[in-house]
Amino acid sequence: MVGLLVILLAYLAGNLLSQLLSGYVSGNVLGMLILFALLKLGIVKAETVRPVAKFLLGAMALFFIPYGVGLMESYHVILDNLWAIVVAALLSTVVVLLTTGHCFQRLMKHKRK
Repeated sequence: MVGLLVILLAYLAGNLLSQLLSGYVSGNVLGMLILFALLKLGIVKAETVRPVAKFLLGAMALFFIPYGVGLMESYHVILDNLWAIVVAALLSTVVVLLTTGHCFQRLMKHKRK
């Protein structure tokens, strides 16, 4: 039960921090970073949150059902914009691959020096 409380408090702190930053970074992401920092600094022990984390990861598929239903309800919007979605997905994939490859090559050069 303490593990759930820690996870929820980190989530709430992330959302509060997100609002203070005018929503530039998602509260969920900030909450995960806060929880990670708490774990790395030893303020919270991994054994405390492990049972709750395992349960949430096991039930993760259930969290995607509402989004899947929403996609099925708005399929006509997706079909109307299918080409734009496909082009955006392909271009963003290429940009991510090129950026990652470039960063990796630079890091490997820097490491060899």
